[in-house]
Amino acid sequence: MTCRFSACLRGLQRAVPALLLLGMLAGHAHAQVRVELGFKRKLYVLYEPIIATVTIANLSGKPLLLENSGPNKWFGFNIETEDGRIVPPINPDYELKPAAVGPGEKLSRAVNITPLFPLRDFGPYRVKASVYSSEFGRYFSSAPQGIEITEGRPIWQEVVGVPGADGRPELRTITLLSHRLSRTTRLYVRIEDKEKGKVFATHQLGPFLTFGRPDVMLDARNELHILQNSAPKHFLYTHLGLQGEVLGQQAYSESGSRPVLAKKPDGS
Repeated sequence: MTCRFSACLRGLQRAVPALLLLGMLAGHAHAQVRVELGFKRKLYVLYEPIIATVTIANLSGKPLLLENSGPNKWFGFNIETEDGRIVPPINPDYELKPAAVGPGEKLSRAVNITPLFPLRDFGPYRVKASVYSSEFGRYFSSAPQGIEITEGRPIWQEVVGVPGADGRPELRTITLLSHRLSRTTRLYVRIEDKEKGKVFATHQLGPFLTFGRPDVMLDARNELHILQNSAPKHFLYTHLGLQGEVLGQQAYSESGSRPVLAKKPDGS
């Protein structure tokens, strides 16, 4: 049986109960299932996808079936703020298909936790992944990993209109942000409806050389076109819709003259 995690798990359990096991009992229990959690980096811009990679290793020496048991969901995350406040999931009611892990086998999946938890405050968070085994009657948790939510530096913003579902116009606020990571500066774009408090997307568009501003244009449909200097003599062009969808992306190299954006007579 092949195990599958959904990349869009609809909410995960509130706080996994802490179980205290002492002495050799604790050591023996932890040897049954090992849970590891990893992130590619520590710093994230508000609302951007935060991909958690979870690996579950079956060290019990026998086949292991992971499945929900009453109120206990077999997989979930625990997230706390720096001062120890629990961050509850957006939707605590969810269903997960059972997962079979053979003896000595591992399964590893990537989960975007941004749509699952309301990580709206700037600052550090501690994240653990937890797996419940009904056979052992307990949770197995990863070591906590730290991430931090921050905000980039706004370098361009525009408010545009778009027809709504009921025919009434809606407003979209488009913001370009630059954010300095450990070794590079990255360009981000955020599309949101501030009146409704809805964020459609926060995309990282790639490396960005800060000595030159990106070229930004709106076409006749108010779709966004961005040309950024991603490296010396290298450029990245991105086309985005107003629902936050990436409609196209292409890299260019400078050969004689610098590429530029230009609007055609028909507005494209």
